[in-house]
Amino acid sequence: MLLEPGTRNSALVKIHSAEIVASAVAPDGWPAQDLPEVAVMGRSNVGKSSLLNRMVARRQLARTSSTPGKTRLLHFYEIALSGTRLRLVDLPGYGYAKVSKQERNRWRSMIEAYLGERENLRAAVLLQDVRRDPQADEIDLLAWLAERQVPTVIALTKMDKLKAKEKVKRLRAVEAALPVQADWRVQTSAKTGAGVDRLWEVVLSLL
Repeated sequence: MLLEPGTRNSALVKIHSAEIVASAVAPDGWPAQDLPEVAVMGRSNVGKSSLLNRMVARRQLARTSSTPGKTRLLHFYEIALSGTRLRLVDLPGYGYAKVSKQERNRWRSMIEAYLGERENLRAAVLLQDVRRDPQADEIDLLAWLAERQVPTVIALTKMDKLKAKEKVKRLRAVEAALPVQADWRVQTSAKTGAGVDRLWEVVLSLL
């Protein structure tokens, strides 16, 4: 699928194609496990769709919405880079989504089934709004992934919304709550594109 007008590759990462290949709840609707996959997850208002679109140099590959919790399926995006093919897997957001307890439990079962059973899962990217303190959802999810030995990159989103004097304080708060090795914590901005090359560099190193 060609890049849309008005989008472009980053200076370091060249995206040759990006397309959605499946959207499904259960394993029988997921693609064959023939490519490495990277799960992308975060709260419903963390800017996940915007960052995914920036990563693949597309405006509307991942649909953005003003309504938190719009993503209710697992979306599989197949990406071709120079010499590499992989899938980014967009998991349903959590936190502020206005859904029933039954729906939330269904999401949890679906997410845990994917993260716990998908043999070609190579890494996860957990998005965290740098302006907010991590909550129990993020802390528990990071620990859950660590127990299953899934390398997890923390993508700090919306860095462009912080003033310089605020950044050190916020970065320390997130670092304390979500401990990962330093090079797996990446500052990003979907608006400016800052940090996207670095995020790709870390993700590709884990494949």
